Formats: sequence, C-alpha cells, structure tokens
Amino acid sequence: MSSRLAPSMNPDTQFFWDGVSEHRLLIQRCTGCATLRHPPRPMCPRCNSVSWDTLESSGRGSVFSFVMPQFPQYPWFEYPYIVVLVDLDEGTRLVSNLRDIAPAEVTIGMRVEVFYEHHDDGLVLPQFRPEAQS
Repeated sequence: MSSRLAPSMNPDTQFFWDGVSEHRLLIQRCTGCATLRHPPRPMCPRCNSVSWDTLESSGRGSVFSFVMPQFPQYPWFEYPYIVVLVDLDEGTRLVSNLRDIAPAEVTIGMRVEVFYEHHDDGLVLPQFRPEAQS
C-alpha cells in the first residue's frame, strides 16, 4: 500500500493514536460532566473542565453523512473513496473512510463497524465498513 500522510498528532491527540495502534478506539470523556468529545481537545466545551479520561468505543455506529471527494486526486487513495461521518453508538461522531462497499450502496443511517488499516510506514488508521450481519 502506498505511503499515506499521517494525521496531525500532538499531546492532546496522542492517546487516541496510541489506542488506534493497539486496535482500540478511545474517545475522550470529561470527568467533570461526562461529555464525550472528538476530536480530542484540552478543555471540555460544556463545563470548561480540563480533567478527562477515556471511554473505549465498541467501534460500531451509523452513517450520519458521507461524501466522495474527486479532486485533487492523491496517490494514496483508490478512487472513488468515501469519507464518512459516523455516529458512534457511544454518542459522539468520528470522520473516517468507509470501505468494502460500492458508493451507490451507501445510505444515511446504515450500520458500520471499525477495522484497522496498517500502512507500510507503520501508520495505523481506523476505517469503517458495513456492519457484519449476525
């Protein structure tokens, strides 16, 4: 797989990317008011607390919105590709890619689940695919 640009990592987001590298989807949670927040940030937007811990997400949710970027084309993507905004079951949203589905089959509200994609430079990214039927 081609190298891919790594996401921005800093002290506020490091826990998230460390979790992803261990195949764990960690969501920041305010210890003052229990508000979940993603992307991670230093202060709670609801109560202004700077105290937080994490909640491990099940990695399951539903499609809230999606787009299929066309230009500019980057060499690390196979076109068409789907950018999805996922409503996680825990109550927050996450932007990622939706894989293993034809673009014409994507629907708002469809159930999805996370999987972890490894890139040749050691980068691990959370990706989503249609939820397996039980």
